Amino acid sequence: MTIKPQDCPLVAVFAANVRRRRLELGISQEELAERAGVHRTYVGMLERSEKNATLYSIQRLAGALEVEPATLLLNTAS
Repeated sequence: MTIKPQDCPLVAVFAANVRRRRLELGISQEELAERAGVHRTYVGMLERSEKNATLYSIQRLAGALEVEPATLLLNTAS
């Protein structure tokens, strides 16, 4: 059974955390992509929950966002 990324709650949590942290840092999707070494459209797709990030991508994005990878997977919404 295949689950689409947008139907997985953890993908949505990750997307929201990446966007929130990027905005906290005041950087664009393009700048985040450059810092993380990924394509700029990939960042947008992740933030819209259209793609499922690999562990490798999570680590690279976390470094670019100056947080621990686990931080991007925590559901902090109340």
